[in-house]
Amino acid sequence: MKNSIITDHTLIIDKLETSIKFHNLNFILGFLPIGSYLVGGYIRDIILGRETEKLDVDIVVPLNAIEIGKKIAYNIGSKFIILDEKRGVVRVILNHIYLDIANQVSSTIEGDLSSRDFSINSIAFLFDKKCLFDPLNGLKDLELSIIRTHFEKNLLNDPLRILRCFRFVSELNFKIDPNLIAFIKKNKEKLYFVAKERINYEIQKIVNGVNALDSIMLLKKINIFGPDDLYADSFFLDLKKINFAELYQEEKEKFLPLFFISQILDVASLERLKFSKAEIAKTRLLRKWHFFLKKKNIDQLNELERFKLHQELEMFLPSFIFYIPQSLRFDWLNRWRDKEDKLFHPSNLLNGDFLKKNLKIDEGPILGELLQYLSMELAYERLNTFDEAIYKAKQWIEQNAPKCD
Repeated sequence: MKNSIITDHTLIIDKLETSIKFHNLNFILGFLPIGSYLVGGYIRDIILGRETEKLDVDIVVPLNAIEIGKKIAYNIGSKFIILDEKRGVVRVILNHIYLDIANQVSSTIEGDLSSRDFSINSIAFLFDKKCLFDPLNGLKDLELSIIRTHFEKNLLNDPLRILRCFRFVSELNFKIDPNLIAFIKKNKEKLYFVAKERINYEIQKIVNGVNALDSIMLLKKINIFGPDDLYADSFFLDLKKINFAELYQEEKEKFLPLFFISQILDVASLERLKFSKAEIAKTRLLRKWHFFLKKKNIDQLNELERFKLHQELEMFLPSFIFYIPQSLRFDWLNRWRDKEDKLFHPSNLLNGDFLKKNLKIDEGPILGELLQYLSMELAYERLNTFDEAIYKAKQWIEQNAPKCD
């Protein structure tokens, strides 16, 4: 569903001023010199009627951004960070509000706006005149839901802006101007010059957006992250053929981001781009079981193999569900949703401490094997009670524990 666009200048200004007062931002206006203006995502989101948990406020001042930022931070008792001392860019953080203050880089406001990433982020609100200034037709592009840049070289000044296009596809449900797409294809390798952590941050934004699927498909089509043959790997699925409606909304929000990450990056890329150990480990497991099931049909798995699959994928099985046959997905999802299903949620009636204390088992491989055996017996409903578990444990120890001569 498209955003509700406000195009009337008077209404936009009214909503801006209301929001500024609501967030107590009017307090900082007294610290700003004549010629200061508001720009960027804060204005864009108000025009779109879009609310976000974190408030990003970008203010441009003619001079002395660092000194102004320090004064504001001191007077409101907030955190102060210098982001770029050479260019004079600072950040003041107060709870959920991130206030970035920067020096004007051009001799005119229009020149300054022309150096920004996209037209939709180049609409200014002039504090002195209480008016909007939109020389790059950002309002029109918001109305058309299109991402366009005034100068393509603006993206090369900070190549992360290449990736940010796809974030706006995901978050705003916008399209990218065809000329900009062509430019991205020719210059995508410039992303290699961007700090890995910044790329990681943008990817997280992309995969968590409400329109992430379209953005991911476009990223794959342009093949922005890898060699031309990257997506020839069978692990990378045809996303157009997947019925994502099989997942509940909360499952989509929780498990599709991992699935999408695994669909645009291989493990080596995840490591290079500083993804978390947990994300890398989960992706390895998704790949492991996909290729295992390429060699062996699900119906041919023995009890241990099926148990290990559910044990290793238990916490994020919906991220894997699209790798199993369509005919099985409904049943698998319903069983996984049932927290009492002992195969899909392996558990144990006895823990290691109990076994060590009461059955005289030492810490080590034998204890691990016994715990797995008991968990499997419970998963396949061959034991149901605490007493049965103790009996089975004693039997297993008798048969498997090393004997002393």
